[in-house]
Amino acid sequence: MKTHPRCWFCLVALVIPPSWSWAQGTREDYQRAEQFLPGNLRHRIYVADVAPHWIAKKNRFWYHQVGTKSAEFLVVDADQNSAGPAFDHTRLAASLSKALKREVQATELPFDSFDFSDDGKSVSFQIDDVPWLCGLGNYECKKGPEPVAGQYEEASPNKEWVVYVQDHDLYARYVATGQVVRLTRDGEASYDYATPIPSLRPMVAQGTKDIRQRPAVFWSPDSSKLVTYRMDTRNAGRFSYLQFVPPDQLRPKEYTVVYPLPGEVLPKAEPIIFEVQSGKRIEVKTAPIEMQFQGGPGFDWYEDGKAFSYEAWGRGEKSIELREVDASTGEQRVVLREKSDRYVDPGETHFRILHETGDVLWTSERDGWNHLYLSNLKTGELRGQLTQGPWAVRQIVEVDEKARRVYFLANGREKDEDPYQTHLYVVGFGGQGLALLTPENANHNVSLSPDRAYFVDNFSRPDLPAVSVLKRAKDGSQVRTLEQTDTKELVQAGWKPPQPFRGKAKDGTTDLYGLIWKPSNFDASKKYPIVEMVYTGPQAFFVPKTFSAALRNPEQQIAELGFIGVMVDGRGTTGRSRAFREFSYHNLGGAFEDHVEMIKQMAAKFSYMDVDRVGIYGTSAGGYGSTHAILQFADFYKVCVSISGDHDARLDKAWWNELYQGYPVGPDYAEQSNITMADHLKGHLLIEHGDIDDNVHVVETMRLTDALIKANKNFDQLIVPNMYHGEGGNPYLIRRRWDYFVQYLLGVNPPADFAIHEERENAPPRAR
Repeated sequence: MKTHPRCWFCLVALVIPPSWSWAQGTREDYQRAEQFLPGNLRHRIYVADVAPHWIAKKNRFWYHQVGTKSAEFLVVDADQNSAGPAFDHTRLAASLSKALKREVQATELPFDSFDFSDDGKSVSFQIDDVPWLCGLGNYECKKGPEPVAGQYEEASPNKEWVVYVQDHDLYARYVATGQVVRLTRDGEASYDYATPIPSLRPMVAQGTKDIRQRPAVFWSPDSSKLVTYRMDTRNAGRFSYLQFVPPDQLRPKEYTVVYPLPGEVLPKAEPIIFEVQSGKRIEVKTAPIEMQFQGGPGFDWYEDGKAFSYEAWGRGEKSIELREVDASTGEQRVVLREKSDRYVDPGETHFRILHETGDVLWTSERDGWNHLYLSNLKTGELRGQLTQGPWAVRQIVEVDEKARRVYFLANGREKDEDPYQTHLYVVGFGGQGLALLTPENANHNVSLSPDRAYFVDNFSRPDLPAVSVLKRAKDGSQVRTLEQTDTKELVQAGWKPPQPFRGKAKDGTTDLYGLIWKPSNFDASKKYPIVEMVYTGPQAFFVPKTFSAALRNPEQQIAELGFIGVMVDGRGTTGRSRAFREFSYHNLGGAFEDHVEMIKQMAAKFSYMDVDRVGIYGTSAGGYGSTHAILQFADFYKVCVSISGDHDARLDKAWWNELYQGYPVGPDYAEQSNITMADHLKGHLLIEHGDIDDNVHVVETMRLTDALIKANKNFDQLIVPNMYHGEGGNPYLIRRRWDYFVQYLLGVNPPADFAIHEERENAPPRAR
């Protein structure tokens, strides 16, 4: 086709549809997106979020107010309804400047946490891991006492004993005399005492496979006994890693970690009690505890030191037991046992032993929704169900045993609002007097005072700026507003909060919820490509429900480049009924039909969304999910960036996959693997993975790579040196992710050599 020399623009007009022919993905767009990185947002907007540190047993607390220009410590007296500086910041800064021999600004004190002394006349804190003590009379600051225990030791509660591991055995040292008691003599490599199964990260940090770590010991309150375990990893599966670019040598470094895969032999922990002074050893009378990943079991002592409890999970989490152990004999009994033909979700099942009343408060999904139950501690007999209905208990906040009341967070009970929003409630031990203490239509995060007379309530929604309020626990009435979010600068620049969206799942009946992000220069008359951020792990829900989480979400950055960002919580995730979450059981790869359906519904409602240009990205299970989506729905998703993806459950950690995909391992593991679907790829795929990913081994990406090559598919890949799990805020990888969508979804060349700059998120405030 020939054109007039002066009518080249006619050809352009024919090639580029008029609905999206304006500039997108420009350098200016990148610069605007850069300002929404969390570290840069920190200096543009103050988001209210009070984390109270309650002082002793008083109704007073301090919190750290970190603004856009300065930070200070404030103290609130709930009884007096007053607030003010915790101390004289200027005098403290001057004293520290003198002691440290460097300038310290009153608005940028070099610590973010401290403790008042019992008499309130001094404060203590740490600077660069060194303890400091400052009097509040003369403001003299000096280094505090060195801790009794070293970095790889554990001190008893009374500070008289210190225990440590040496050559796989456990030792105790009496601090006053230096006398050493050797508690074990038969420790050996891979069958050692008080040693959690190590992950890769400390190995890399210490530059060796034979790392040092704090001993896993749990002291009795009177410091006379401790419980620990002997960990047997001799027959457990292992993964080897190559750190290709270690900082201290040219040759790669090799590390090997214990990493059991689904269906493999698991490590085993053998609980043991020691009387420290005598060295007497008491075996806990139980079969070894199977460990499905790294770390080790935990134990909780009773206040009288006569017994302790712990939780033990069956293989594939088909059962959980709350067990009690007599510390003098090692005799064990099962207090409660919860079981399921599918699985008992550890994220939904919690126990709280109530020693004053002799009860156990616990949560269970046995009626299909997560609710509170009360049982007798001695007999395990069920006393009653405290809550019930088509809504879910999310967290036990506090228990008032004397008043026989439970304070808890739950979601889904309040009508005409997002069912994922949490509220604070209180209910009696008999299930009577259920009361809502946070009626605002928002998501609530709370902290109760020690005497349960007051609570701090941080509440917000993605489209409602955060507010921090002090309230009375008896009725939820307000005492005072503590902090409010200031959005003025962002609003003046054109920003608007993300828009909630409710639609239907693929079944046509189940309500689903999502968010839609728009660019600050949004124009409703134009068409925008859609980019979805995805994560479908059944352990939680992932669409932000708070103002801060929605603002800091990477989708706002993506939107600023010229896209519409979306997120969806489909069936198979938590926060709703057990049946809603178990949609993903044996079906982790089947969750994405809901996402496609929701995006189609969004685009049908909003003409500015271009459903013919959809991209997707995610990390970890989201790396699996984004890749699975572009393979399963190859005609819908056109571009994908997959980060640290667990592409094949057969090569991923036993605990997560046996729990949510199913145990025993069945044919669905292979059927839903991305590796077995590699030949479905049609669109553009960028795969990122770190060589030292300590969560999802890079072998999963390499297996996918091999399958894509065998299927003769074009794709892009970044194997990143010295990267753990996820991008970790790496500016190069963020820019490459932005570029990939701009190039292949917008169809324009990204700005050349754009270098992302982000201030450290926890850096001191800057003067502007």
